[in-house]
Amino acid sequence: MPHIMELLGKTRVVVKDGKVIEVGEPEVEWCPLFAKIRGIKKITPEEVKKNMEFRISDFGMFTDKRRLELEDFVGFGASEVMMTGLSRGLLDTTVTACEGAGTVISNNPTLVQGMGGRMSGLVETEPIDAIINGIQERGGIVLDPSTAKMDPIAGVKKAAELGYKKIAVTAAFAATAKELRKLEAELGLDLIVIGVHVTGLSREEAENLVENSDIVTSCASKPIRDIVKPLAQVGTAVPLFALTQKGKELVIERAKDIQSPILINTMALPVLPDHKQPKELK
Repeated sequence: MPHIMELLGKTRVVVKDGKVIEVGEPEVEWCPLFAKIRGIKKITPEEVKKNMEFRISDFGMFTDKRRLELEDFVGFGASEVMMTGLSRGLLDTTVTACEGAGTVISNNPTLVQGMGGRMSGLVETEPIDAIINGIQERGGIVLDPSTAKMDPIAGVKKAAELGYKKIAVTAAFAATAKELRKLEAELGLDLIVIGVHVTGLSREEAENLVENSDIVTSCASKPIRDIVKPLAQVGTAVPLFALTQKGKELVIERAKDIQSPILINTMALPVLPDHKQPKELK
């Protein structure tokens, strides 16, 4: 089974044996984040392939040379926020995904950032022993090492069985977020649900994801931008939104770790300057 990830404008990329074997068509033409960080002026299949190959060569994504301790990629990404939450004791553990391992439970801040800091939308993966071993050596728990399946609901159930209560979990689907809220009530947990990989969601899906999330990324989603009513927002080009009080507290805690100057102000949200938004919002 090959590995499948959606990245850079939600472009479907297939990787097998450390090689890019298939690249789809981008859904978005321009992303301000990658224009700033990687100098990509227009998202094309060729640029996507180059970016995936860079990730493979730079830190071993989808290979047995995967580095699991990486620097911060952005100031306020999902993994960065979770890393800070673990470091400050606001979270007991996290349930996230890593290529080659699938769903992972981890309370190691460095590992959480290493797995997720450069992760895009992981669709499908298969076990890579070196990655699984690296995660386990750093105290992470791989939900199913034999299949590397991705199942955040089962991951939260496992974390609860291990005694964790304050759990951050990433969810890419509205149905997953809704099910996580039911599970939270049934098991008496305190979840931070973080909506991720939202480009291309329908308005109904976006509404349901927002309704059941504490934090949501915006990616290139027009419905998210249209309906969100955040308590806090970080960034204006590809912003991250805190939707609940506990989500807001986690995002503000993350701000303490940012080394550059920060403006804190009160105003109506969201703030979305037209010239900064990804082109062809989906």
